[in-house]
Amino acid sequence: MNSERDTELERIRRKKLEEILAKAHGQSSKQETSNFPITVEDSNFDRLVHQHPLMVIDCWAPWCGPCLMVAPVMEELAKAYAGKVVFGKLNVDENPETAARFGVMSIPTLLIMKNGNEVDRIIGSAPKQVIEAKLRNYL
Repeated sequence: MNSERDTELERIRRKKLEEILAKAHGQSSKQETSNFPITVEDSNFDRLVHQHPLMVIDCWAPWCGPCLMVAPVMEELAKAYAGKVVFGKLNVDENPETAARFGVMSIPTLLIMKNGNEVDRIIGSAPKQVIEAKLRNYL
């Protein structure tokens, strides 16, 4: 049990370090191709959605219960679809410009972006199978 907890803590530490380094270096490409959702902000949104042919962006907030339920699903999918789909997280409280631009009125909202354009969205906490079914249409 201790080793499981230690492994999970190490994973969290590694993820946080990647986020800190990415912010310090203007979103490094290493993080953008990792098995974890990347941080999306107003300042890097356009660059990221044009850089990656297929992205799923989780519009969320830390106080949102359903958003917290979607977070582990996003992490699972980021691992499962690494190299095919890039997953990102956009905190709507910290990035109101992008949230307003896409008319995000409820969270969580998952924006499915292909070649820089929104092609679909999922509003609310959706199970993994629903998200995967939508993604299959764009792979």
